[in-house]
Amino acid sequence: MTDNITTSRQDGENPGVIVISGISAAGKSTVAQALAERLTRSVHVRGDLFRRMIVNGQVHMTADPPPQALTQLKLRHRLAAASADAYCRAGFTAIVQDILLGEHLAEITESITSRPLAVVVLAPDPDAVAEREEKRAKSGYGPDWQPRDLDKVLRDNTPRIGLWLDTSSQTVDETVDEILDRAWTEGAIS
Repeated sequence: MTDNITTSRQDGENPGVIVISGISAAGKSTVAQALAERLTRSVHVRGDLFRRMIVNGQVHMTADPPPQALTQLKLRHRLAAASADAYCRAGFTAIVQDILLGEHLAEITESITSRPLAVVVLAPDPDAVAEREEKRAKSGYGPDWQPRDLDKVLRDNTPRIGLWLDTSSQTVDETVDEILDRAWTEGAIS
């Protein structure tokens, strides 16, 4: 019976929400887009888009964020959750992708009311992340914040909910295959 449920979800017959998290340069955007492209009716909800919508007054996240940065981050997560729920109600599988570390991962799963809901955390080795970061046009790190620092927050302070994948040596297609095979069972949030 699980195989039929998994297959119908892969085909997009039954909408749901998959949250993809990980540190900066873990591959979240690329994997989320590739996953959405494999489904029949899907949406890629990019959490960072809500941050970029702020024209004036944006406060950036740092290693020691000011209170207003955290307020804006929580707003961004609420907007992503609301968007995912709206798309799911309209019959789409929503792939929500953002950096959700520490309590923020559990908070977004509480904010999303649609079911089924799965969480996938991309957790490649920090050296693999640093290598990927070097190849990117944008930078998620600075002098005070490096992949090892963010990886420590991920591994030490983030609740172990959902499906955690070490994608250090996987291609995008291999990661998407694994998500399709395992997310709705091992990554399911009740």
